[in-house]
Amino acid sequence: MRLGAEWLCSEPQEVQEHFLNDLGRGALLALPYLFEFWALEHQLPPEGDWRTWVIMGGRGAGKTRAGAEWVRREVEGDKPLDAGRSARVALVGETFDQVREVMIFGESGILACSPPDRRPEWQATRKRLLWPNGAVAQVYSAHEPESLRGPQFDAAWVDELAKWKKAEDAWDMLQFALRLGECPRQCVTTTPKNLAVLKAILDNLSTVTTRAPTEANRAYLAASFLEEVRARYAGTRLGRQELDGVLLEDAEGALWTSAGLEAARLSEAPALDRIVVAVDPPVTGHAGSDECGIIVVGAVTQGPPQDWHAVVLKDASLKASSPTQWAQAAISAMEEFGAERLVAEVNQGGDLVETVVRQIDPMVPYKAVRATRGKAVRAEPVAALYEQGRVRHLRDLAELEDQMCRMTQRGFEGRGSPDRVDALVWALHDLLLVPAAKWRRPRLRTL
Repeated sequence: MRLGAEWLCSEPQEVQEHFLNDLGRGALLALPYLFEFWALEHQLPPEGDWRTWVIMGGRGAGKTRAGAEWVRREVEGDKPLDAGRSARVALVGETFDQVREVMIFGESGILACSPPDRRPEWQATRKRLLWPNGAVAQVYSAHEPESLRGPQFDAAWVDELAKWKKAEDAWDMLQFALRLGECPRQCVTTTPKNLAVLKAILDNLSTVTTRAPTEANRAYLAASFLEEVRARYAGTRLGRQELDGVLLEDAEGALWTSAGLEAARLSEAPALDRIVVAVDPPVTGHAGSDECGIIVVGAVTQGPPQDWHAVVLKDASLKASSPTQWAQAAISAMEEFGAERLVAEVNQGGDLVETVVRQIDPMVPYKAVRATRGKAVRAEPVAALYEQGRVRHLRDLAELEDQMCRMTQRGFEGRGSPDRVDALVWALHDLLLVPAAKWRRPRLRTL
């Protein structure tokens, strides 16, 4: 459904002029402050009976404006309160300064969003906003969770929860304080981060969530900013978090971490000595099958093994409706990168895996590998290569990296099978680990 401003912009000029000319003076003056008219869909409160609304988005996605406008609705609306009582709101940020400069005085803060006749007064000595109707919004710092012990509120706006150093303590204290009125609620505006308290909030049955990437608010962002961040972070794990607003989870005790993978990022691959395509075929070959992991990796293998390193070039994995579909995808990846070998796990398909591949290309250089140990055990030496800084990643490997960050010594802590990780492990075994085990330092001749 198109919202007000989106609808108006899509109409011909004569319709736009007719709409604006039909508005009276009062309506024209009020229009800039009618947020429901200008808002993006993710900025409007969801319907239904919820206690916590989490607005999770990329940088510049309009989260602050949405939080400020929600506070306005809470204090200016017709929500019934006890007789003779005005609304009480908590404004909680990482520090007092950030609450004041972003949530209150910022370009998208409460004061900027409020019409002149309903603009609250900032009382600096008392660290609060006072509205003409008697509503009060008190400022709190998440660095001081105990300051929330005692006060009570009808509503709360929590900003950038994922940044708070004492997030769990401050959040818990706020929940005890949110106890006034018939239905006390809170709005959380944050860029996502792998934080236990945030994940617990999102899992709560009384929580609703809206999400938006930075691009959703591009009309209000500098074109140079968007161009720069796209060029620098598009296709990276950090970009998915900071620009797309995706919560990236690292399993406890994961063999790989988000930070480690970001540190291994390359903008382009160097000259490579060998390239292989590794395949982890699904057990079955129909529309309901698991994904087929297809990973392209290249390596530099000049000199002794301690100088060898590898680059993950592409994740060509797919959900194939038939065995010939994944085989064709693997062969296409080989042709695209000029790979020397196709490495395929055959635990499930046996000789049929090679048969399917050779139906596509009878001459393909092919190597079958069979797992004799568990996935986590096979993955550990590969994870060690990453710790040594000997494996780098190009961009656009998001789904592979998500699986990697859920792989622990106990196994895979995610849904389905880690097909992409399995293929990655086989590729790096073939390129680095197996040749290194066979390598021998040349003996010096004795005179």
